[in-house]
Amino acid sequence: MGEYFTLIIGAILVHNFVLSRILGICPFLGVSKKLSTALGMGGAVIFVMTLSGAATSLVNHLLLRGHGLEYLRTIVFILVIAALVQIVEVLLQRFSKPLYKALGIYLPLITTNCAVLGSAIICANDDYGIMKSTVFCGASGVGFALALLLFASVREKLELARVPKCLEGAAIALLTASILAMAFSGFAGLG
Repeated sequence: MGEYFTLIIGAILVHNFVLSRILGICPFLGVSKKLSTALGMGGAVIFVMTLSGAATSLVNHLLLRGHGLEYLRTIVFILVIAALVQIVEVLLQRFSKPLYKALGIYLPLITTNCAVLGSAIICANDDYGIMKSTVFCGASGVGFALALLLFASVREKLELARVPKCLEGAAIALLTASILAMAFSGFAGLG
């Protein structure tokens, strides 16, 4: 149980995909202007990342490793993640229209989020089993959502602040993200 606790804390705080590994920056910067959109994207990433962790681990252990096809990991994982996102989108559209509408465009955008692929590749490279992959990817999704929500809340406050002309727009966003990343580096002693 302690191993899983360390894995979860490490994935959320110490090795955060956005603030430590610098993966998933595009949605991090693009969807963080409002807290409500960041919340929708964060929830969608947690859901898809957890499912993709289980699915890619199954494919890796049962298909790729069993047949000596490890060199195809990246392309197969991309296909599995894209298919999984499409299946989830169709199921949500069919059985839960309110949730489908709430996630909106964020669900298909997750297919191109490199943090989802990165978590699957890390699990495969570290030879995690199915349960450990699922837990790691789910916790990584929570870490992604946490960083996104923190950043969005700061950006909403910055909209009301008087920012020097030379720092308006992308400059203040990148500066804020770097300060947030430095704050997260303080968790490095936990892992």
